Amino acid sequence: MKMNIKNLKVLAFGGLMLFSTSCQDLLEETVVSNIGNDYMNTAAGFEDATKAAYSSLRTFYGTQLGLTFTEYGTDIYATGADGGYKGFHFYDSQIQPTVNYLAILWDELYKAINTCNAIIERAPNVAGVSDATKTLRIAEAKFLRAHYYYILHEQFGPLDLRLTETKGPTKETSRASSAEVYAQIIKDCNEAIPNLENRAHSNDYGRATKASAEALLAKVYLAKAYGPSKGADDFQRAADLCTSLINNYGFSLLSDFASVHDENNQLNSEVVFAVQYTTDMITNLTNAGGEGGGGNNLHLYFGMQYDTQAGMVRDVLNGRPFKRLRPTAYCVDVVFGERENDSRYKKTFKDTWYSNNPGTFNTSFDPSKAKVTYAAGDTTIFIPGYEMSAEERAKRPYQVLVPSAYNEALFPTLKKFFDTKRSDRTEPRGSRDYFVWRLADIYLMRAEANLALGKKAEATADVNIIRERAGWPGKKENMRISESQMTFDFLVEERARELAGEQMRWLDLKRWRLLVDRVKKYNPQAQAVAEKHYLRPIPQTQIDRSEVGSFAQNDGY
Repeated sequence: MKMNIKNLKVLAFGGLMLFSTSCQDLLEETVVSNIGNDYMNTAAGFEDATKAAYSSLRTFYGTQLGLTFTEYGTDIYATGADGGYKGFHFYDSQIQPTVNYLAILWDELYKAINTCNAIIERAPNVAGVSDATKTLRIAEAKFLRAHYYYILHEQFGPLDLRLTETKGPTKETSRASSAEVYAQIIKDCNEAIPNLENRAHSNDYGRATKASAEALLAKVYLAKAYGPSKGADDFQRAADLCTSLINNYGFSLLSDFASVHDENNQLNSEVVFAVQYTTDMITNLTNAGGEGGGGNNLHLYFGMQYDTQAGMVRDVLNGRPFKRLRPTAYCVDVVFGERENDSRYKKTFKDTWYSNNPGTFNTSFDPSKAKVTYAAGDTTIFIPGYEMSAEERAKRPYQVLVPSAYNEALFPTLKKFFDTKRSDRTEPRGSRDYFVWRLADIYLMRAEANLALGKKAEATADVNIIRERAGWPGKKENMRISESQMTFDFLVEERARELAGEQMRWLDLKRWRLLVDRVKKYNPQAQAVAEKHYLRPIPQTQIDRSEVGSFAQNDGY
């Protein structure tokens, strides 16, 4: 059973919106769907408010906004031909405090935080709800509040740490230190964990459980361990939490890497926490961060321009290509360079297209032949992943896209998020759940923590579990590495191989303090990256709605 979060955005109303709207807007409260602020004090309203608190996760996960903050401008992804927000790729003067994505993320997550605050504060006085249910819902709210503060802190740094419900207009704001923000996130997680369901997934699928809160806390300890707020035991705490997740909840790696992202196998044993989407397009419209109008629309952003090539037209199977993210040469040639034993290049990138538009056409990107003729179902495009000679290409009755012909419109296409259940070829709103954390990530996190603790054998064992799963049949033993090969640089690339496109790379580079170094080395488009880019600019709207001088802008913006 999946948690029903249909239309629950209506609860971000009245007092729950006050902190994240302008003072002018605050004076004109709008009641949505005739639901007033007191509704939350009823048993039904309290339940709906808790569900509504989850819905803001859809702003960040499974959207172009989320990709902009997590995959744009990294060592493994550069810009495609189309779209805006390219300053996040280039780290140039386009990244300004007035960029609307900054305000959307900030405002939406603070709305959610205020909803969580209201749930926590109002719970004792809600009639008709058992004490056990109240305790569980408060734990969910604390998990969500911690989650939202974690996202905001990793992007913006020190925050306005609000822990009580904001019920009226205020310009009183301040920035708590990173140490204070981390302390509160950890406190919320530790208070939530004992009171959440002690299982991998709730019977009401999509709700937080003890397992999902432990995953969040492990992420927090790892992030904290590399910064000025680090504690001597951060790496050990992260490792212990990962061990709990691996041993205590029944999670297991799927035998095939490709099956993890099978759209028909979303409730699989590897998923630790997922944000729900649905085929109900009214519900999916609640998403605030998707250019496509809602839903999980990651299927849009990694696709190349296949649909204008010989023998092809756009269809649901191959997706609607918005061409926002293109893998760097480093990503394709180095990170995914070993393909004899490792299946992840083949299972991560689409390399073959079949004709859905039969006929005879002039060639475009492959000059080894002048024309091509296709029947329905014939191969039209093949991406071998290496520089096939013109003579060899000329023997093929289709166009071959080689690395020297890659450009911002034609490139290897990430296929993890393909969504063939959309109603038609133009529908941008996908229905796949978004996997926030999965077990392979937990193994790699534990390897990272153990490597930092000097436990190289343990780190090697965890990485080998992931690598063996990724090996081709008969080649799995060849995927194992030795302790001497288990270096931090190897781990950096292993996370890219396993998790490419999964809204983690920028956060990883930031955590490791490697963003500037690796982007300069491996992403020619982003040579303007600098130390200031470890933080995003504070939205100008937030500075304007604060007392003059009380909310400082991040350095360099």
